Amino acid sequence: MRRVVRQSKFRHVFGQAVKNDQCYDDIRVSRVTWDSSFCAVNPRFVAIIIEASGGGAFLVLPLHKTGRIDKSYPTVCGHTGPVLDIDWCPHNDQVIASGSEDCTVMVWQIPENGLTLSLTEPVVILEGHSKRVGIVAWHPTARNVLLSAGGNTSCE
Repeated sequence: MRRVVRQSKFRHVFGQAVKNDQCYDDIRVSRVTWDSSFCAVNPRFVAIIIEASGGGAFLVLPLHKTGRIDKSYPTVCGHTGPVLDIDWCPHNDQVIASGSEDCTVMVWQIPENGLTLSLTEPVVILEGHSKRVGIVAWHPTARNVLLSAGGNTSCE
């Protein structure tokens, strides 16, 4: 019996570490346990759910802003509980939705050039869940259609 050992096509492929000036550094990512990616990205911004005292918050960074992120960088903070999920609107690069443990979904309008001051007032607050909201997702083709799901059976 003859055994054939196939050689890997990838044996000479090696990764290369990215330089520090091309990374995001010193971001306190949230430690809340939920099945979420804790970040969302669109062609202009990256949003990252962060650890925040007194409620939930997330950062919105322009894609060109890399390197060390100052602890005093403006955040989007309007939830009273930790933020569990965020999602960018596929039709408008300035609109993002967030779901939280405070049983609300909030829709935010990010300024054209990004945040210069912390954003505390959402465009819309959607209430109706009796338990925490763990999933928010925009419809990929229909405008202004947002799904939210949580620990109960009602959705907005």
